[in-house]
Amino acid sequence: MSSFKLRTEGELRQMRRPGLIVWRAHDLAGSLVAPGVTTGEIDAAVEQFFARCGAEALFKGVPGVVPFPAVTCMSVNEEVVHGIPGPRKLVEGDIVSIDTGARLDGWCGDACVSHRVGVVSDEKERLLDVTLKTLELAIEALATASYWSEVATKMEAFVKENGFSVVEKFVGHGIGREMHQPPQVPNYVPRHFRRTDDFRLEPGLVIAVEPMVNAGTKRVRGLSDHWTQVTLDRKPSAQYEHTIALTAEGPWVMTGPPVTDEEQSFVDSLIVE
Repeated sequence: MSSFKLRTEGELRQMRRPGLIVWRAHDLAGSLVAPGVTTGEIDAAVEQFFARCGAEALFKGVPGVVPFPAVTCMSVNEEVVHGIPGPRKLVEGDIVSIDTGARLDGWCGDACVSHRVGVVSDEKERLLDVTLKTLELAIEALATASYWSEVATKMEAFVKENGFSVVEKFVGHGIGREMHQPPQVPNYVPRHFRRTDDFRLEPGLVIAVEPMVNAGTKRVRGLSDHWTQVTLDRKPSAQYEHTIALTAEGPWVMTGPPVTDEEQSFVDSLIVE
């Protein structure tokens, strides 16, 4: 079994604040998605927002052959994950997955939302719908499942029933004081599944659940920028992600919208220009 830390109720309350900042960043980014807008412009707006909040952007500078140069991953159409924002202009019919994370007071939040750019094809519309429903299905299943494999089995089956494929090269992860912590959180059950690949779902566990769904093959390949991953058949891909804490009362979506007056007051204090 993977070893990981379970968080106290007080620690979860602290994690909710960066979660709300990430939610508000996505709200901002989504408002900017439109034909003619560059991915770099959206990234710059999110970077400025994090700075005003006093939050650390988690993605910028992540080590690699080339350190990741932006605060968001911006993946368009056949780009699956880790797309680099820049001068590319969004056009009518695109879909764009925006992934970002932030740290506040030592705690992290991480989420991804896929957006339509204007009117999209029927295939892309269904892909977005299935991918979002896969995340929603996972959150619902977390309320009753005992092990992660039970949730992953439902996610994988739902995607395949709808004629799409689950990306296996990239998975979700534990999250806390660092963005990536144990356990690994796959959106599928490995062919040669072993109980040691699994982990128990118990109060205090915090995980980033992020289904990545492809319209065609599950296979991906990296581009020469050392970050962007695209579908091998160049068919579109979509991704949704939330940071989710397990509590005695059920799953708590840490990167979801405010639900109490106190949370709303905190969000209202975050300056967006």
